[in-house]
Amino acid sequence: MARTEEAKPSKRGQEAGSGSVALALGGGAARGIAHIPILEAFDDLGIKPSVIAGTSIGSIMGACYASGMPGRDLRQFAVELFERRSELLRRLFAAPSGSWASIFQLSTSALIKPDHLFKLILPAQVPDRFEDLELPLKVVATDFFDQSQIIFESGRLLPAIGASSALPGLLSPVEHSGRLMIDGGFVNPTPSDVIEGVASYAVAVDLTGHQVRPGPSLPNAIEMLTGATQIALHTIARSKLAQVRPDLLITPDVQDFDSMDFYKTKEILAAAEPAKEVVKRGLDQLLNSKAGPARPK
Repeated sequence: MARTEEAKPSKRGQEAGSGSVALALGGGAARGIAHIPILEAFDDLGIKPSVIAGTSIGSIMGACYASGMPGRDLRQFAVELFERRSELLRRLFAAPSGSWASIFQLSTSALIKPDHLFKLILPAQVPDRFEDLELPLKVVATDFFDQSQIIFESGRLLPAIGASSALPGLLSPVEHSGRLMIDGGFVNPTPSDVIEGVASYAVAVDLTGHQVRPGPSLPNAIEMLTGATQIALHTIARSKLAQVRPDLLITPDVQDFDSMDFYKTKEILAAAEPAKEVVKRGLDQLLNSKAGPARPK
């Protein structure tokens, strides 16, 4: 089920158990691979988030983790899928007859149908419905016509992930309950406000700090579009984080990677590895602090 999110904190924090942690995973396309070391840090500490909120690639990583997939298994899956192109091609070519037509649609508003694509490439343990996940998950999408935030937290999972990840021009918008939905990053790239008050502490991972570096020549049309989109997402994220600040904000150093650098999975993981220790130290301080949450300035 989807709902339009209003700008007000949840009251569930009053019911949250002492020491519970909520996790928000931001959008960032290929840079979202950096979420994996953060999830591994939770595993290393033996901490399970009481709820996960995800936007775009954050919703994909969140769904995998919420299905019970440890961070180390998610790392292995991502490396095999993106670094070894043969595995990705095998999954696509092994699709049942007719699936290609359902994935690629040259005559419509985008090239690829996201829910069909994710059905083919996501790990088998990701269930069909939110209710079958091991951890609660909130998936953020954008209502294209209403220009509002939609949060999925029950019902079918793949359409929600597809809507949250539907980057215009590449992935088709998703129609659901009379609404047309696109990538959640256009309203909430780093959904820390979605988990505000639902647990004792809120941890958010922001991947929008992508710096567009000058090259030997002027950017081409695609590079200009991608760069302009990143500027907009970073501006939205900064504005929201200024209003609702998580107890622990993680910004992995992956700004040198472009949105479509999925085949640089190992490099992204290596660049994000120091963030794992930042998470561990931050969570240890939060959970062992007698003074309660200390909001970063």
